[in-house]
Amino acid sequence: MEVSGMDVGFYSSYWSSGFSGPSSHDFTIQMWPLRTEVSIMCHIRGSSWVTFFMVYTGWLCIFTHAQMKIPPETVQKWAITLSEQINAIASKYSGAALLQKKLKDVEPIIRIEDVDGARLVQDFADEIERMLGSKMKSVKRLADTAEDADLYHEYNASLQFDYFNALLVNTMDEEGNFIELGGEFPLEENEHFNKLSVNTLMSDIQVPTNVYNKDPDILNGVYMSEALNDIFINNFQKDPTLTWQYFGSSAGFFRLYPGIKWTPDANGVVSFDCRNRNWYIQAATSPKDIVIVVDVSGSMKGLKMTIAKHTINTILDTLGENDFVNVIAYTDYVRYVEPCFKGTLVQADLDNREHFKLLVEELHVKGEAKVKKAMKESFRILADARANGQGSLCNQAIMLITDGAMEDFQSVFEEFNWPDKKVRVFTYLIGRDMTFSENVKWIACNNKGYYTHISTLADVQENVMEYLHVLSRPMVINHDHDIIWTEAYMDSVLFKSKAHSLLLMTSVAMPVFSKKKETLSHGILLGVVGTDVPLLEVMKLAPRYKLGAHGYAFLITNNGYILAHPDLRPLYSDGKKLKPKPNYNSVDLSEAEWEDTEDSLRTAMVKGETGTLNLDVRAAVDKGKRPVFLKNDYFYTTINETPFSFGMVLTRGHGQYVFFGNVSVEEGLHDLQQPDLTIADEWTYCETDIDPHHRKLTQLQAVVRYLTGKEPDLECDEILLQQVLFDAVVTAPLEAYWTALTLTAPGVDEGMESAFLGTRSGLMRVIRYAGSEKRVGKKFLTPVDKENLFTVDHFPIWYRLAAENKPGQFFFYVPHDEINKGKNTFVAVTSVTVTEGKRTAIAGAIGMQASMDLLERVFMSIAKQPNNTDCSDVDGICPLSCESIDVNCYLVDNNGFIMVSKEKGDVGKFFGEIDGSVMAQLLKSGLFKRVTLYDYQAMCKNAHHHASGARPLLSPFYGLLAIIKWFFSHFVMLLLEFNICGLWHNDYVVDAKAGFHATHRQKKVELMQPCNTEYPGFMYDTSIRETNSIIKCGRCQKMFVLQQVPNSNLVMLVVQADCDCSRQYAPITLAPREVKYNATVKCNRMKSQKIRRRPESCHAYHPHENAKDCGGACGIAVSLTLYLICLATSLALR
Repeated sequence: MEVSGMDVGFYSSYWSSGFSGPSSHDFTIQMWPLRTEVSIMCHIRGSSWVTFFMVYTGWLCIFTHAQMKIPPETVQKWAITLSEQINAIASKYSGAALLQKKLKDVEPIIRIEDVDGARLVQDFADEIERMLGSKMKSVKRLADTAEDADLYHEYNASLQFDYFNALLVNTMDEEGNFIELGGEFPLEENEHFNKLSVNTLMSDIQVPTNVYNKDPDILNGVYMSEALNDIFINNFQKDPTLTWQYFGSSAGFFRLYPGIKWTPDANGVVSFDCRNRNWYIQAATSPKDIVIVVDVSGSMKGLKMTIAKHTINTILDTLGENDFVNVIAYTDYVRYVEPCFKGTLVQADLDNREHFKLLVEELHVKGEAKVKKAMKESFRILADARANGQGSLCNQAIMLITDGAMEDFQSVFEEFNWPDKKVRVFTYLIGRDMTFSENVKWIACNNKGYYTHISTLADVQENVMEYLHVLSRPMVINHDHDIIWTEAYMDSVLFKSKAHSLLLMTSVAMPVFSKKKETLSHGILLGVVGTDVPLLEVMKLAPRYKLGAHGYAFLITNNGYILAHPDLRPLYSDGKKLKPKPNYNSVDLSEAEWEDTEDSLRTAMVKGETGTLNLDVRAAVDKGKRPVFLKNDYFYTTINETPFSFGMVLTRGHGQYVFFGNVSVEEGLHDLQQPDLTIADEWTYCETDIDPHHRKLTQLQAVVRYLTGKEPDLECDEILLQQVLFDAVVTAPLEAYWTALTLTAPGVDEGMESAFLGTRSGLMRVIRYAGSEKRVGKKFLTPVDKENLFTVDHFPIWYRLAAENKPGQFFFYVPHDEINKGKNTFVAVTSVTVTEGKRTAIAGAIGMQASMDLLERVFMSIAKQPNNTDCSDVDGICPLSCESIDVNCYLVDNNGFIMVSKEKGDVGKFFGEIDGSVMAQLLKSGLFKRVTLYDYQAMCKNAHHHASGARPLLSPFYGLLAIIKWFFSHFVMLLLEFNICGLWHNDYVVDAKAGFHATHRQKKVELMQPCNTEYPGFMYDTSIRETNSIIKCGRCQKMFVLQQVPNSNLVMLVVQADCDCSRQYAPITLAPREVKYNATVKCNRMKSQKIRRRPESCHAYHPHENAKDCGGACGIAVSLTLYLICLATSLALR
């Protein structure tokens, strides 16, 4: 509160009103902050000491909170001096002026051209098409060979054949002999296969644990598919960029090239089953609409319900993004497991499949089963989808999961499905009871489906897979080899080594059919052949150097889902572990390109169109903390013969121009081999993956060997080589300049650590001014510092920040990354340009990195006035010092992050978190502007209940009582069934166990789940150079002064320290806020179907299909021997 003349007059009159005491004392109170001297003579008389004390302390209180005044002109002088000093330091140690002068000197010999985005996107697409086309040819050769091999193979039920089992190879017994199926299998580490030990001369066989590895079907299939070995090797020789090639057999084995040693899980189990993989399922069947109908009546309790849930989940796992699904549960009424999806089908992408699985787990049994209503509802859903042009518009099927049917419901099929039988019905009889099996089988056999009986959890996998073979029949009989491409999926080998958006793979696959005439009508699917394509390799065909600092390329599927995009983040942190997000491969393009609110870009690309689009976008760099406004030009086209579309972005001002300059190879080579120089090792200057002898070469080694003629067969990018040679020559003087600084007395300033530069060709030069033992930024610009290097995904952060700043003006910031966790270093960087006529192109960025101690020393040496300062003309605190406890001083960057503060813990934090009152005033006055950004790939915490073992001690007795109760109530029935062994597997034992677990106390835990968030970013309005203001905060008022630091992105803030406004003003944070949707909106978002492009082929019907092969039941026969064994075992266990 500022003390006015009226205030002083009031208190003076109060004191002079005859206050007296037994003795007189003279005292003077000086208020230095205001440079105001108040002298009051008081006479204290009699017994008035208490009154005097109260008035005196009140008077002190008033004047203690009297308004401080910070002189703006003092802060202005500091800001100007600070600008001069930090810019001098940045310019001196970076050498930016020298590099800009060198570029100016060569401007007469350069030419700048406009980038033709439309032509460039087509060139990139053509390259990608050629690459993917070669993969498809390799797969086609595999399919032809496998079919021919089967045609001439005679099945031999007694075949004895040793093969290399991937799990057992190189395994010896105790006597030192190789075990059966585990012979000697040479393995060698291979760069091309992610440094795994492989055998490139042979494939080997992986068999899941639940499949007998010497089953006659397995042995015959392995023997027949031996013919693929030569084709694997031949394909790899023709196309050395091929990765894994494989054949997944319908019998369950998996032939993989190159051969490897397979590692089981921690329990010694091999759970991988090729028939569960998306590439197998998509290749084996056409797109499909599936309605899963599950019986949840009272008879399904216990193990039956557990098996039913596992069956549903297994069916869901066989679906992909081209399929559509819904799940219905029935008792005496019909209910949708997700009420939001009532009466419709939803796309079976990963997100929806996982959503269904969570809901299925919550199903509980009760009531009486009335399947008729559920069947009618299912047929209506499928009929509506057909009529409205929704769903897959191809195969349609109902999956009935029940423990029995009282009738065959012929009337329902006559009304909804006969005679055309457009909907297949697959039935799954759950449990050991076979009483109503004939009805369940009749339903399947009379609706072109398949009947299976599932009595244990182990039966689920094999029985569910049968429906895929039935759906594949029309395609097999037609002998249509549709090539399919999968959506993106995670590759575990690349998991820890590559950039986030390029951890992903896609697979190309083709079905393999039996061509034998005698089995033609049965439509026998032998398996699927395929190969993996790392999306890293695909995106390398759209080189970063042609796209500019903020440009990028991306790929999407026919469903609009992202295959590759620099903003795709498929992983999230769960504690110290990185895990794939539940919906990592169903991220829609609209969720990354969210500024395209009309979905114009997405719609055009999904439709396979070629075109361009212009958008003003809000983007963010430095882990989303620094918003930038860009004008983006989008160019897009389709990739022929695939379901993919390709797009790229050029940013105006950065991606519009490209410049060329010529230097001799000899001159460029000399400068290219200097020790301070590197080039982007993730970029492709020369293709080192074709010839095995080149795979151990770094990109720089490959370039040098090519240019010196030592490796003339290398395939190199001539344009990029020309650019990197030119950049090497132009930047060469910096090495001598930086070296001279280290050698010239008095040497470099303490705390100065590195100077660096980077050019549009991926070239970098770095000098270390201090040894590693003295540097606090030890990892800066090292191979682990991915954010600050040129990668396939992005230009370095400092390069992008410099590109958005005025050329020649330094951008100062504290890095927010893993290598600067202590926030103890800062960076200053600026861009350098070349000009030809009216065109100006960014040639690179140059800067320096130093410890925060250096910046703090400079700041504090400037931000204080000596005691002998002439204060005669100063209105306010004088001398003013940032070392004083009366003020807090900050150096803040243009995005609101603190660079200097008295409290070192503040450095790197957002200023609004430290002082919400001042930040609120800066926002109110328009000095800082809030920019709202969105993240549609966020993960949010979600409270979830799960069972805990922390149960009162009596809990086990409840379970024991349940078992005893069961035993007496069913003992007679068990004797009649002659199945004592069934005691240990019966549904009711599961009930007892379930009862025990259900009594466990519920514990609340926080799970991470996908969500949408919005979060703020802040930007300083550079048109406002200074401001000062007073903030009212209850009993006090806080003054602050802001002054822009000229020729930089910084502002200086001096804030009154003794006025706490935290009660009136909450901190302003960058914390994201989850976007909550009400039930209606959430439901509409979940079931909405964006525009998608359906696969071109569909095989749902063939007149010659043999529908009589519709499954069978395993009867239960009483075995006296088995009974006696079980009885003896039971007695022994007692």
